[in-house]
Amino acid sequence: MQGVRALVAPMTRTRAFRAVAPAALPPVERALARVTRGRLQFSAVLVPSLVLHTAGARTGEPRDTPLMFTPDGTGGMLVAGTAFAQDRHPAWTYNLLAHPDAEVSVRGRRSRVRARLLGDDERDAAWDRIQAQWPGYRAYERDSGRVVRLFWLEPVPPPTL
Repeated sequence: MQGVRALVAPMTRTRAFRAVAPAALPPVERALARVTRGRLQFSAVLVPSLVLHTAGARTGEPRDTPLMFTPDGTGGMLVAGTAFAQDRHPAWTYNLLAHPDAEVSVRGRRSRVRARLLGDDERDAAWDRIQAQWPGYRAYERDSGRVVRLFWLEPVPPPTL
């Protein structure tokens, strides 16, 4: 799979991909999730993927966002607010800043997480881990002209009854 990623990754950094992907990929992800009851994501063919379930930052309404994630080696997950190198942060990052308690679905299994925005001292190590999974991914940060928000999603154990 690493070889396929190395071949596909450069295409995802093209202007054409960045112009088309933000509009084209979300409907594909939603349709596939509906058909497979959330057990399969289009993006999961190449990278570990999840659906982030948050509350809207302003409205509190439920929001679902398909994202690539990088396992951190301890059971947590790293997610990057790259937004295909757009010049503004994606809405889901505002949601996590306002409501850090969220849920994720991975292959149809839903679990609770607590999000923490990574500090400057943690960013390089996180980017190294992310880029080991998806070569060149940090280029989105450079090309966007902003500091991409990186979050660590810490698993929250289920409540005991």
